[in-house]
Amino acid sequence: MKPKILIIEDEPAILLALKDELSQTYYTLTASTGTDGLELAHKEEPQLILLDLILPDIDGFSICQQLKEKGIDAAIIMLTARDQVVDKVKGLELGADDYITKPFSLQELRARIKAVLRRKALMPVEEYKDDVLEINFKRYIAKRKNKILKLSYLEFKVLRFFVSRKEHIISRKELLEHVWGYQVVPSTRTVDAHIVSLRKKIGKKYITTIHGKGYKFGA
Repeated sequence: MKPKILIIEDEPAILLALKDELSQTYYTLTASTGTDGLELAHKEEPQLILLDLILPDIDGFSICQQLKEKGIDAAIIMLTARDQVVDKVKGLELGADDYITKPFSLQELRARIKAVLRRKALMPVEEYKDDVLEINFKRYIAKRKNKILKLSYLEFKVLRFFVSRKEHIISRKELLEHVWGYQVVPSTRTVDAHIVSLRKKIGKKYITTIHGKGYKFGA
């Protein structure tokens, strides 16, 4: 079965071009407003959403946030004419998986889609539970001893990758590649900062540092 892709884009020419190109490989749905896009995403549950940042009714950042709050577990690639690092960081923090700036080649977009779907396939787990932690990765809900934890979307993604590869040693490079993807800030310090934050929230025992190699998850 073809992976399902939803394109949310208000420029008719771009929308048609993307649909014509991608429908050769993917089952493709389209929406020209954020409202219609949200409805289709909820109804059709696509594997990936191409999301224009500037839409006539709801901006892409708000849509991204609403998708995550509704538990729609689709990968998201943001499409935008703005090439500002602050926008890229904000998109990633709100749960986007990648960010591509217009104008872009269809070949590049295809490569990005393939890479994002591949990364998503490496994080199949939907929940984790033990006697201390309870985490739902689809609905972005985390509890420690029945108390709600406030995790960022990136922290959820880091944790989901750890749980999906439980007991494996994971390097900082792997985390940058599979969680951040096309890196906005390609630095291992980015990873370390998120690990420090996660340890404070979930408990130090869950993420062990393996010196010279990376990290390992295990209660």
